[in-house]
Amino acid sequence: MQFKYPELFWALFLLLIPIFIHLFQLRRFKKTPFTNVKFLKKVVSESRQSNTLKKWLLLFTRMLLLAAFIFAFAQPFFAKKSALKDKETVIYLDDSFSMQLKEESNTLLENAVQELIKKLHPEDQFSLFTNSKIFKNTNLQDIQDEIIALQNSNNQLKINEIYLKGRTLFSSDPTTEKNLIILSDFQQLMGVPQTDSVTSINSHWVALRFDDIKNVAIDSAYIESETSENLNLLVNLSGSGSLENIPVSLFNGEKLVAKTSASFNDSKTATVNFSIPNNEAFDGKIEISDSGLTYDNLLYFTIDKKEKIKVLAVIDSQNNFLDRIFTDDEFIYTATDLKSLNYSSLASQNLIILNNLYQIPSSLTTSLKAFTDNGGHLAVIPAADINLNSYDVLTASYSSSTILQKVRGAREITTISFSHPLYQNVFEKNVTNFQYPKASEFYQITTTAPSALTFQGNEPFLAGSKSFFLFTASLSTENSNFINSPLVVPTFYNMAAGSLKLPPLYSVLGESISIDIPTSLAQDDILKLKKGDYEFIPQQQSLNNKVSLSFNEGLQEDGSYAIRQSGKTIKYISFNYNRNESNLSYINVNEQKIATTSTTISSLFETIEKDNSVTELWKWFVILALVLLFIEALIQKYLK
Repeated sequence: MQFKYPELFWALFLLLIPIFIHLFQLRRFKKTPFTNVKFLKKVVSESRQSNTLKKWLLLFTRMLLLAAFIFAFAQPFFAKKSALKDKETVIYLDDSFSMQLKEESNTLLENAVQELIKKLHPEDQFSLFTNSKIFKNTNLQDIQDEIIALQNSNNQLKINEIYLKGRTLFSSDPTTEKNLIILSDFQQLMGVPQTDSVTSINSHWVALRFDDIKNVAIDSAYIESETSENLNLLVNLSGSGSLENIPVSLFNGEKLVAKTSASFNDSKTATVNFSIPNNEAFDGKIEISDSGLTYDNLLYFTIDKKEKIKVLAVIDSQNNFLDRIFTDDEFIYTATDLKSLNYSSLASQNLIILNNLYQIPSSLTTSLKAFTDNGGHLAVIPAADINLNSYDVLTASYSSSTILQKVRGAREITTISFSHPLYQNVFEKNVTNFQYPKASEFYQITTTAPSALTFQGNEPFLAGSKSFFLFTASLSTENSNFINSPLVVPTFYNMAAGSLKLPPLYSVLGESISIDIPTSLAQDDILKLKKGDYEFIPQQQSLNNKVSLSFNEGLQEDGSYAIRQSGKTIKYISFNYNRNESNLSYINVNEQKIATTSTTISSLFETIEKDNSVTELWKWFVILALVLLFIEALIQKYLK
């Protein structure tokens, strides 16, 4: 038992008053004449015994009565220790795409919002945050309309991020009890929190799930093969729960152009194919209809007329292997010797390759430096014998690269940097039994650029990244067999592809990407993205013959966007939501030990209210005092 005003117990000293009255009360006896003295003694004895009993009963009754009133004013109560502290409540409401699952007509998110509105007192102070919004130190009356209108977000916080963000919404007062309530379906992709992020916080998890889980998702799409007339588009689907055949539709804009059926195998995946005309712009949309999540039922893609990449090779060799790599369907390839080089054409190129030159003129060095400063890419392949000074003047501007002395003696190229941009998507796995090419002699270099290919002994064979690449050995057939190896095609193809980053089939929202638009901007002109009435200005850099656009977290909605310049559409680009949440696998919340768990929001709030409840006892002490007052009256009346 605890007391609200324990200082009132000093009033218990008042119990001494009835004791003093009882002990020092003067008794006066009246003499009554009787003829028989013996009978008188008996009456006096019985009267004294009865009177003494009555006085003792009255004494105890009055002391209990006074004590009952003192206890009542001290306001006794029963409560847990936590119920006596001031409370701070922070609620995380998961509004990610996985909360789109429906049971009957309502989604998980809608059900959670409705239960919160029922259980939260309208004027109670709390903080609430979702994956995209924060409501700090508010009450239900102020935010009710906003949480009812919540839309699902393409962002999903990890559990550790939820705790870190939740901690920022609590005060720094160490005397308050801090409760973090997490309302989510707890997908496995949310991870597990670090132990130090949950200390000093009472966390409560409510796992919001339905028993019947069923979903079909469009995972990905890509061009599997192509002919001169058609492209073969392959679409991958995956599912959860009991699955049946499902129709898959292909649209060009709003026009339905093809429809097929997807049949799922034992691993709950399916693949369908569509044939699309080649060399035609295609504003694609793949659509399915299922009863699960809705965000993954659409996949947008864009196929524009191919922009050909301009490649210029300045060569001094009869064996020009590059014309077999840079074919007419994807590249505009030009080869010229140094004497015939038109310097004015350099600025219009995307990639320039210096191949097998003995000396690099200073005028060319100056032009190439201006070319790369304006977004152009450069690759340098030295001759067997070179003028070191002329090469160093050029290479010193790129990653502080310096060519040193020639090293003679055959060496194999034994190491491929699979993480290098040139080879990131070339190999399905890291190759260990590859038949590596070799070179008879090479040049030692010093550079801060990463190595893409290295010799045995860790000497670079190909170094560079972004806009500059430097080979350390001549690629003539007399010196190296590199041009006959399988590495030559992806190496030079990816160099050229990186010089003009064309929009992919589609991009994923939230991932950082960069694309190049082959256009020139006038002063104060910018490129905009437009979808319906929505316009977005991406980060952009105007270069000599292209505009580089960068995307990270600015766009929030999927779809096909028109890239517009001066009010005119010049290209399309498509974005889709990440499909991670389509995998409906969940954390076993009962196995974690950092939080209490509940199956419903109602049961959680009932538990919290029970833990915070206070049982007041002062009314019972008032009733006891009244009963004792009634008992005193009975003693006064009936006990003679």
